Amino acid sequence: MVQGTPFLLVLSLALVAPSLSASKCVLTGDWTNDLGSHMTIGAVNENGDFRGTYKTAVSGNMTDVPPSPLLGSQHIVEEMCQPTFGFTVHWKNTDTISVFTGQCFVDKDGKEVLKTMWLWRARANSIQNDWKATVVGINVFTRMPPQKKCLWQCGCPWDGDSTCPTA
Repeated sequence: MVQGTPFLLVLSLALVAPSLSASKCVLTGDWTNDLGSHMTIGAVNENGDFRGTYKTAVSGNMTDVPPSPLLGSQHIVEEMCQPTFGFTVHWKNTDTISVFTGQCFVDKDGKEVLKTMWLWRARANSIQNDWKATVVGINVFTRMPPQKKCLWQCGCPWDGDSTCPTA
């Protein structure tokens, strides 16, 4: 029995080690996707609910869409380091809405990535035109690097929202 103990110890460490090194993926913060859209997700509450804003870099009618509100939820489980989530974006100044679903991952280099699939729905003017009212797609979001708030030392007027100019 004693001879099997080192083997069992090594086996248990091999099984447990991956979970010890897994980093937690956190939704809160600023994200950008593969098309240049920007999303800010606020704090996730104890129920997993969150709010934020989404600024699309693409538009079907080539007009600028202002930042739009998003409302979502993620799974809250203490052991869940890479949670699943979903959110809805109610596009301002349009009669469209999108729903996103995805998972927050931490890659092998420790970089957080949101893999998402979405449905974009426009209002159809008739049931006969319903067939063209929904579009499906995927996006990959990465965390945006934090930006310093502009202070008077930066040489620009500070309005509380500006960032320091980059050199």
